[in-house]
Amino acid sequence: MTMQDPLADMLTRLRNAQQVKIDKVSMPSSSAKISIAKVLQEEGFVDSYGVGNDEDGKPVLTIVLKYFGGRPVIEEIKRLSRPGLRQYKRKDDIPQIRGGLGIIILSTNKGVMTDRAARAAGVGGELICSVF
Repeated sequence: MTMQDPLADMLTRLRNAQQVKIDKVSMPSSSAKISIAKVLQEEGFVDSYGVGNDEDGKPVLTIVLKYFGGRPVIEEIKRLSRPGLRQYKRKDDIPQIRGGLGIIILSTNKGVMTDRAARAAGVGGELICSVF
């Protein structure tokens, strides 16, 4: 059976790994997942990420999670747009998460970026997920 929403699977793997305090989480790799991992690392939510191959030669994305004081840095990560209901917003309509403390990751025509970067660049796009 094929996976319907690989990005939701990625976010669920991150949530589940942080609940049981695992340091690393691995998943099948794609360019969208790598872009999201890059944004999460730039914003300080994860320690690092890397792409390797498994024993079958398929690309695998490994994300090293970050903890502070024994608690995960990511308190909440939610999928906003999904295959059955895509959410697109213009630059002026991009919402803020918890008064600007969290971030929204967007897919724009200039690449995957945070809500702050999208507002600064003057572009809108598809809301991928929110992170707090």
